[in-house]
Amino acid sequence: MANSISISNEVIKAFTPKGKLRASINQGNPILAGKDPISGAPVGVSVDLANAFANRLGVELELVVFDAAGKSVDAVTNDQADIGFFAIDPLRGEGIKFTSAYILIEGSYLVRADSPLKSNDEVDVSGRTVVVGKGSAYDLYLTRELKNAKIFRADTSPKVVDFYVQGGYDVAAGVKQQLEMDAERIGHLRLLPGRFMVIQQAMGCPKSKGDEAVSVLSQFVEDMKSNQFVAQSLIKHQIKGASVAPPRD
Repeated sequence: MANSISISNEVIKAFTPKGKLRASINQGNPILAGKDPISGAPVGVSVDLANAFANRLGVELELVVFDAAGKSVDAVTNDQADIGFFAIDPLRGEGIKFTSAYILIEGSYLVRADSPLKSNDEVDVSGRTVVVGKGSAYDLYLTRELKNAKIFRADTSPKVVDFYVQGGYDVAAGVKQQLEMDAERIGHLRLLPGRFMVIQQAMGCPKSKGDEAVSVLSQFVEDMKSNQFVAQSLIKHQIKGASVAPPRD
């Protein structure tokens, strides 16, 4: 059912060049999306938001599913999808226009239980090795920020800890919740206290959609935060390690 909010036909057409709203879904971040254990269908906060935005536009939704953030970004950048759900990053901003954040996610470091490392400040040392998911927000951020440690990249974020263990690296970096799950699964691993970054998770669309389309998407995100939709979705999917972002300034 279409939403009562007035949206111009031009904006609807901009978001549906192929007749449907194509939403890029990244299942490589468990806070954003996963698979229904019974049906295997994509589920999660990003899927809920995609459905709600399609409803607002009054159009049919098509989910375009990927296993890594980088692939999801490429799909939107190359107009293979009309919207997506990404961590805000300057590099990604070259081809994508972002809304303000809808949730905040903590990035953490994981080490072996017997590692001498005690704090995040000890990670960026010459000779230290850090594993991240290729093309993830953590990869982009740490590539800029780490001046001494060497970065190694697993194919996707969910593969980071297994890659880290098998390769004998010093540190694994990623979504706090994913690292906690892997530490419990594998054992003899621990997270360093605190966080090394907070990721601002936003919606985005190709810059080619135009300013009016971006404005409509941005207002949608603000509405979904203020009406508790995002908060309720986090609860429904039992997501920990993320919080609803504050209203746009």
